[in-house]
Amino acid sequence: MLHELFTWLDTAFDVPGTGAVAFISTRTALAAITSLLISLFIGRKIIQWLSKLQLKETIRDDIGLDHHLAKGSTPTMGGAIIILSIVIPTILWARLDSIYSWLIVFVVIALGIVGFIDDYIKVVKKDKSGLAGWFKIAGQVSVGLIVGAVLYFHPEFDSFNSLTTVPFLKNVNLDYAFFGEALGGVIYLGVAVFVITAVSNATNLTDGLDGLAAGTSAICGIVFVIFAYVSGRVDFSGFLDIMYLPGAGELTIFTASLIGACIGFLWYNTNPASVFMGDT
Repeated sequence: MLHELFTWLDTAFDVPGTGAVAFISTRTALAAITSLLISLFIGRKIIQWLSKLQLKETIRDDIGLDHHLAKGSTPTMGGAIIILSIVIPTILWARLDSIYSWLIVFVVIALGIVGFIDDYIKVVKKDKSGLAGWFKIAGQVSVGLIVGAVLYFHPEFDSFNSLTTVPFLKNVNLDYAFFGEALGGVIYLGVAVFVITAVSNATNLTDGLDGLAAGTSAICGIVFVIFAYVSGRVDFSGFLDIMYLPGAGELTIFTASLIGACIGFLWYNTNPASVFMGDT
């Protein structure tokens, strides 16, 4: 959004400094700063609102840990802070004509909705079991199928939609076209579903200690920023033998927003936590 605005200001009025926004590195830094500020300042308001509504997860009282019982007054559903801190900067600073930008925002919002429903059942309906496991998996699989289908069938990805890099092996790519058009597409969709479902559940399982999920996600985000930036540049990707993905550099804006969101959330989630991430 702001990329288009600054581009127009630079082209139409030659406003000093506006041309810098055309660079992905500039927008990546601005997205990280924006995300951090949203997470810190709007996050505080969200935590106060969650506390006011008494949105607290029921803590088991049969394990005999006093410090664990003390967490019963801590509000949950704090994942909403991270979602807002990711989505808003991504929309503000990423190029809106990039399919990558919209696809990644869709994934965050869609999986966030599944998690919100789970938290709503646990916190508001007071049902400890939450959302049925099969419904969670169905939601994650559906998101994976949509993402996989877009990546495989969208014309922007025609030149490399059937290729996957094999990690740690030089000049080795797995070409799903080897299995034929129909079977290759099915395998590709299966891999997409597996990756999204596995990462989603891995993050959920990691969220067991104060600051653990947000801290590890921020560290992963640093790696994702590097790979997204490198794979989106034909010179760097060729030198480092990483598959070149035209337009993938826009994902650095998202991953930078992820880092800023997690660091800001850690301010409230480190021990003793003021808010829990929940499943949202």
